[in-house]
Amino acid sequence: MTFPDDFNWGAATASFQIEGASRDGGKTPSIWDTFCETPGKVFGGHTGEVACDHYHRYQEDIKIMKDLGIQSYRFSLAWPRIIPGGTGQSNMHGIDFYNRLIDSLLEAGIQPTATLYHWDLPQSLQDNGGWANRDIVQQIADLATVAAENFGDRVANWVTINEPWCVSWLGYYIGVHAPGIKDLDSAIAASHHTALAHAEITRALRAVRPEIRSGITLNMTSYRLDDDENPELLKLRDLQDSNLNRWWLDAQIKGEYPENLVDFYGERLEKVVKPGDMDRLKIDSEFLGINYYSDSFIGTPTEQQVAKNEGTFIFPINSNGEPPLPHTDMGWPITPQGLEHLLVRIHKDWPELEELAITENGAAYGDEPDENGKVNDERRVDYLLSHLASVSRAIDRGAPVKSYYYWSLLDNFEWAEGYTKRFGIVYVNFETLQRIPKLSANVYSKVIASNGSVLEHVKKS
Repeated sequence: MTFPDDFNWGAATASFQIEGASRDGGKTPSIWDTFCETPGKVFGGHTGEVACDHYHRYQEDIKIMKDLGIQSYRFSLAWPRIIPGGTGQSNMHGIDFYNRLIDSLLEAGIQPTATLYHWDLPQSLQDNGGWANRDIVQQIADLATVAAENFGDRVANWVTINEPWCVSWLGYYIGVHAPGIKDLDSAIAASHHTALAHAEITRALRAVRPEIRSGITLNMTSYRLDDDENPELLKLRDLQDSNLNRWWLDAQIKGEYPENLVDFYGERLEKVVKPGDMDRLKIDSEFLGINYYSDSFIGTPTEQQVAKNEGTFIFPINSNGEPPLPHTDMGWPITPQGLEHLLVRIHKDWPELEELAITENGAAYGDEPDENGKVNDERRVDYLLSHLASVSRAIDRGAPVKSYYYWSLLDNFEWAEGYTKRFGIVYVNFETLQRIPKLSANVYSKVIASNGSVLEHVKKS
């Protein structure tokens, strides 16, 4: 297994999941602070008030990364920390924190990759409709301008929006993520506004720093059907594929949305698309970020789902198909070959994309320290190595993958699951906040040191 000489090995986190300090330095509430405080929304009433306390312990976390040989760190900016009101006056306390973080990373020889938006929308903006309100497009472009002016001299690579499908559909239709809305019109509006926002963020970043490299990060999957000859399932798969995999890519590359979804949404989409929007959608990006965790399995919708008009919205992981065992602690199947197939498919269907980055890939397992204080997460090691092997095969088949960021550096706040799901290669004791690099961290360190050449024979030690 070999990777290009300039391959970039990294790890990823997100602000709300690790920073804590939810009221420090002028930060105001985000939609996730509100969601956490709403009874029944987050497991056990868990909150992000402390999380991993990265806000105060970032130096410790950077040292861990340096010791592991991590070359690039993907983190996100907390919008309510930088512009507490969502619009208007910037907050120097928040800007100073990210300046310290960025400078410390560079001093450690680690390249910062910044995600502008990873879900922590200021609550004040949600009070006016959030992503369902068209104003959000200009508001986040203004945030991008502030970010580029303050950090663009040292941060070369930017992710515009993380997983806009989750923003739109988990947040505004299914309602299991903040802001917890269940409204199809809002979800369709959010889908359009996030696509517009990616283009406008890109323009805003370049207006300040033309040399900045940027791209959107999409959670993508390969679909498998219970019956490959069932015309209803084939139609359902195509709708799912358009909704998840194609919507934002076709928007930025072609300036259009998938025809089958345009027809399906009908007037609901027509009323949010304004004259000139489709031209504004089209934008060149330096890379595409891909978050992959598993393939998705589609079966025949139940009568209840059909009755609720949900038959065409059985999204990844929540389908009626029968995914194979084993599963991770999230209940997701382990399908490393699907990553290879997805990367090759992206290269074939969107050849305009000259660079691909795996911006998230990882597994949740609840391994705890043993009597010697070691965390022997053998299953995560297997997951990591099998998926890296899949990436290598995709590269051999022509997919232009240049970066891999493991999710996640730290065990952290896992959204609606609270602190019950552990994705990190570094164990975090959420009572003492002690960090312990797991077996997977040591294995990943060896992979990085060899640029992937040890994949076939690396020892789990």
